[in-house]
Amino acid sequence: MSGRTVWYPGHMASGEREISKLIDKLDLIVEVRDARAPKLTSSPIIKRISKLRPVTIVLSKKDLASPEGTAAWLEYFKSAGISAWAFNMRSAKLEPMLKTLTGLRPPHRELRLAVVGIPNVGKSFFLNLLVGKNAAKVGGIPGITRGVSWYKGNGFLAVDSPGILDPHSGEETGRRLSWLGCTKAEVIGGFESMGEYLIDFLRTKNLLTILENKWNIVTHSEQGENYVAQEIMKQIGIRLGCLVSGGSINLELAGRKLVESFSTGKLGSVTIEYPDD
Repeated sequence: MSGRTVWYPGHMASGEREISKLIDKLDLIVEVRDARAPKLTSSPIIKRISKLRPVTIVLSKKDLASPEGTAAWLEYFKSAGISAWAFNMRSAKLEPMLKTLTGLRPPHRELRLAVVGIPNVGKSFFLNLLVGKNAAKVGGIPGITRGVSWYKGNGFLAVDSPGILDPHSGEETGRRLSWLGCTKAEVIGGFESMGEYLIDFLRTKNLLTILENKWNIVTHSEQGENYVAQEIMKQIGIRLGCLVSGGSINLELAGRKLVESFSTGKLGSVTIEYPDD
């Protein structure tokens, strides 16, 4: 695969500039990552801004990751002295986290924090939980850069930011992010290609059973050898009705349904990277 490996429109670059302008007005950065791949989904700006302000990590989509995987990551962050929390965004209870964050509040004003993260890790969902879905934007705050969206919570102000990707990340990073829905498969090679890479990855992790269990897909030949990814893709296409006139299989559509089923957790709870990987 050649060319661009990530989707990086202009608003992402603009968002990075806005956060940089705001950094001296903030008390805390809350970075949202996908619990299935906490290292892979780290924001490219976090290393730089973590030197300037404390960072709390939120692992979203806990329900889509394996319990042992999430436990391993929380222990990893704890041992590194990093504040980290994991939530199922559909039933998250933020009170323990908010109680901890209250300790960072300056005595003379509200706590000011920024919510950052790459696209589609659940950042906006978390912000809604943090301040309430019906929270109104706050404008005209003296001494704070205009042009960004601030929201008022109980004792704090939170600023949202657009999802920012690293435009220089490699091919493998782009592929895996597409499986999580964090970048566009159409930009980095198409769904057929990303689906085949996903099948190969699941094979290396001995996770092809999730396809067998969900769609009754055969992943081994009678001789015991693995089918190639394209053959498995054809089975998925037939199983999910991705057929065109003449009975041929639309592999691009099959790949889309595979990748989207994986990214939304329909294939089960899977962690794709561990701290010791």
